[in-house]
Amino acid sequence: MSDDTTTAPHDAAGLARYVDHTLLKPEATRADVEALIAEGVALGVYSVCISPSFLPVEVPVGLDGAPALLVATVCGFPSGKHRSEVKAAEAARSVLDGAHEVDMVIDVGAAKEGRFADVEADIAAVRAAVPAPTVLKVIIESAALSDEEIVAVCRAAEAAGADFVKTSTGFHPAGGASVHAVRLMAQTVGGRLGVKASGGVRSAADALAMVEAGATRLGLSGTAAVLAGVTADAGY
Repeated sequence: MSDDTTTAPHDAAGLARYVDHTLLKPEATRADVEALIAEGVALGVYSVCISPSFLPVEVPVGLDGAPALLVATVCGFPSGKHRSEVKAAEAARSVLDGAHEVDMVIDVGAAKEGRFADVEADIAAVRAAVPAPTVLKVIIESAALSDEEIVAVCRAAEAAGADFVKTSTGFHPAGGASVHAVRLMAQTVGGRLGVKASGGVRSAADALAMVEAGATRLGLSGTAAVLAGVTADAGY
């Protein structure tokens, strides 16, 4: 299964290939996760993103023997205020339990204090625990950071070997993704890393604006409604 988000989506099916279909609510049940996977397969999304305690999960396999979608999980979620070795252990266990991708949260306070070397070391610890081919995404909580801090954290993520930078957990009171933050993150990583827009992306217009700004992946919980809003006259 390949990540084919190198060109702009032209329809709902194309946009679906950008989507990590997400369920991270604390009250989620195993039945909810099973429904999420079934819906994700029906919608044709790239992956589902679930809490690590639900791993492992069963995913349907296509005629080619490949999974119908990939499985992503989170690490150090949602505060990022975990010791690096704890994040690394959590990520490693998730991969053993079948996760293909891990979305880790940085220590946002360290970034606010300008301790970007510490941010890099935190990311590097998780990267070492889950080397390629596992995809590592770094959640930076862009709404809580200044532009200068966003740039510095993205550079730290790249230096530490991450595959993506991601805007938000969706749980921070400062807010979720913004077009401005996505554009700045995309400009900073220059195509060398992917950019995931997540948090508050609730409409087709929101999703397409994020892609236009440089997002190569979208974290959506209301995926069906977003894809239903993509119409032939939307300009894509």
